[in-house]
Amino acid sequence: MFYLIGLGLGDPKDITVKGLEIVKQCARVYLEMYTSILGCPKEELEAFYGRPVLLADRDLVEQGADEILAGSGEEDVALLVVGDPFGATTHTDFILRAKEKKIPYKVIHNASIMNAIGCCGLQLYKFGETVSIPYWDETWKPDSFYDKIKLNRLHNMHTLCLLDIKVKEPTLESLMRGRKEYMPPRFMTVAEAAQQLLAIVEKKDALERNTILNEQSLCVGLARVGHDNQRIVVSTLRDMASTDLGGPLHSIVIPAKEMHPLEVEFLQQFAATLKLEDYNH
Repeated sequence: MFYLIGLGLGDPKDITVKGLEIVKQCARVYLEMYTSILGCPKEELEAFYGRPVLLADRDLVEQGADEILAGSGEEDVALLVVGDPFGATTHTDFILRAKEKKIPYKVIHNASIMNAIGCCGLQLYKFGETVSIPYWDETWKPDSFYDKIKLNRLHNMHTLCLLDIKVKEPTLESLMRGRKEYMPPRFMTVAEAAQQLLAIVEKKDALERNTILNEQSLCVGLARVGHDNQRIVVSTLRDMASTDLGGPLHSIVIPAKEMHPLEVEFLQQFAATLKLEDYNH
């Protein structure tokens, strides 16, 4: 049997009882370290599980899926995923491969940022399409995600923005040489995301008199959701561009133009000197 097991948001004990029982019986256990990162060292997982865990980095996940699935028709193999297994299309591909090979599989769900984002007080059923904000470089500055934020705002829905991570990214020079060398890991911060959003807002203002977002628009910055050192800050987009929330992982929420009074009341505790009723329009 092939198992996809969600680990939750970072603590070794976040795994479900069902998931832990399966891990203990598997012949091989892999930890996917490409689409997200673990909030604790691998050694803590191994100590809690009482067994070794194999790291599945980007190369293994993208190019060695068959290696992970190998033998799972005769013995139990698990792939551990931070958050919920269906939080990334990468894991859907594993299921499709298993079905193609006629390998039986099971999915063990867990909490992910997609539902834990409710910790900021915004109601989950009022969220529209989630967007991903990628890192820009000197020649590549995509902004198509902004159109989704705009559509959500026009329909009075909140937007969860997932921020880019770069783990085991090969350098361009090494690819040209045919021998991979990797850049240091990078994790986008709320400040970096807000700076890119401000650049888009400025461009939209010049082109189409943008009225969807501006530097005074409200936003929610979150870091390490589900961890003991979780942080939430509510500020203007301009102030978020200089906000330091510490280590990864970070997310940003762009609230709807109109919020329920309970949402406003809950957010107020994270807003320092801002009066949120002034922004609820």
